[in-house]
Amino acid sequence: MAEVQQVFQHLLTEAVSLAKQNGQTWQSYADPELGSPAQYGEVQDDLVAWWPVARTTTADFSGLQQALEFSLHADVQAFYGWGYGGGLTATHARGPLELLMVWHDEDFIRLQHNIIAHILMKRRLKQQETVFIAATDDDELLISVLNSTGEVFLEKVGCEVKELLAPDLASFLQQLSVQNAN
Repeated sequence: MAEVQQVFQHLLTEAVSLAKQNGQTWQSYADPELGSPAQYGEVQDDLVAWWPVARTTTADFSGLQQALEFSLHADVQAFYGWGYGGGLTATHARGPLELLMVWHDEDFIRLQHNIIAHILMKRRLKQQETVFIAATDDDELLISVLNSTGEVFLEKVGCEVKELLAPDLASFLQQLSVQNAN
């Protein structure tokens, strides 16, 4: 678990440093109901600037795990439990992607509901249980962690995982480039 958080934090630090060197400002949709710990500055045209911010308390996945009667892979807990942000754009050998991040605590609750729905769909289809961690530029493809092993796959929505990308989440994160981030 600690390795995933260290690698993810290093990737985020590298991306922020590169963005600042290039004079970039990352922007995300500004939730009109609740601000994010990651946002700063004024909201303009429903967008707000942000930088990643680490959580000050441990993320609690116990409700999700009880609802599904399973243990969420420790790497997924470390990844989503790290902090807050608007999503990190990166590039993998297979193409561009956006690592999903939690915007605020209400978003963390929504994330858990989406994971529950995804796991229930996988169970209904009698497929191995996966947890999505990134979106791709193709709406039909996700980057997912196989919950039973921690392996990272390119997953076609509604289908069994086939294309292995990395043996674990830390290795996958190390394969990413942030040269064209946000």
